[in-house]
Amino acid sequence: MDKRDKWMLAGAALAAAFAVVHMKGRQAERALPPSGRFMEVDGVRLHYLERGSGPVLVLLHGNAAMAQDYEAAGLVDRLAQRYRVIAFDRPGFGYSSRPRGRFWTVEHQAALLLKALQQLEVADGLVLGHSWGTLVAMAMARLAPGVVRGLVLVSGYYYPTVRLDAPLQAGPAVPLLGDLLRHTISPLLSRLLWPVQVWRMFSPTPVPPSFRRLPKWLSLRPLQVRASAAESAMMVPTVALMQANYAGLVLPVVLLAGRGDKMADAQHHSGRLHRELLQSELQLVDGGHMLQHFAQDEIVAAVDRVAARRPGLAFPRPRRSDMCRT
Repeated sequence: MDKRDKWMLAGAALAAAFAVVHMKGRQAERALPPSGRFMEVDGVRLHYLERGSGPVLVLLHGNAAMAQDYEAAGLVDRLAQRYRVIAFDRPGFGYSSRPRGRFWTVEHQAALLLKALQQLEVADGLVLGHSWGTLVAMAMARLAPGVVRGLVLVSGYYYPTVRLDAPLQAGPAVPLLGDLLRHTISPLLSRLLWPVQVWRMFSPTPVPPSFRRLPKWLSLRPLQVRASAAESAMMVPTVALMQANYAGLVLPVVLLAGRGDKMADAQHHSGRLHRELLQSELQLVDGGHMLQHFAQDEIVAAVDRVAARRPGLAFPRPRRSDMCRT
């Protein structure tokens, strides 16, 4: 086989991969179409779910996820029984757009979502973030302390650690080469690694039916692959810059984390942040990273506790021996 034939074969393989990726993406969108509404904010088409009435509760998902993850877990319906729940697809995830030419830091995302809340005539409310969403939630609280009355931070990654997986996952965010990867090879490789990655997210808890119902390829579409890669690349530098501002958060915060979390060690991240925040409460539960799928009771109770706190009133500090009880 000469050089020309090799190039033709490589091109044909990439074309086949492109066709498969886009076919699977369209199938996933038909299986789980957008179930919420759309709004335009600063040139971004944001998809969001809105349910219930009462005090406002904003839900922010983690990396590689979407608002419908909360819906599949049953949390949206449970919380909507006494809150006005607004769950956003962050830019580039789910059905929200992610315009190029912008550096989508947590601060830029926080500012965008605060403008979205303004359009929705939200004067104040609580914010619940999971994983990467916890960083956006804290940025919202810093940018608009009068709007964000309290935080529930679930399975967060708050302090820089050595993460060999981050640079490996960052390829699809690189201009030009990343565009080729995310439309062809990267989604197929991610699909092959899907069982291992999902095991790591849930372990030591079994993967529940609520998560299995979500179409895998919805998370593997090219736009979402690019957004996920960018956030993987930004994760460590983001928390390295943010950690100096944690102590300035003076509002009620409940930190929830799984004792067996393999993505963000509970004591190193949530336990350490709890020691920095004067108005925080730490609750560790048995399980891994994806608490929204197996610790709904604890999450709903945490939201209720934050909602009941008056601004400036700290949570009672438990004895050290009590800090890790469910």
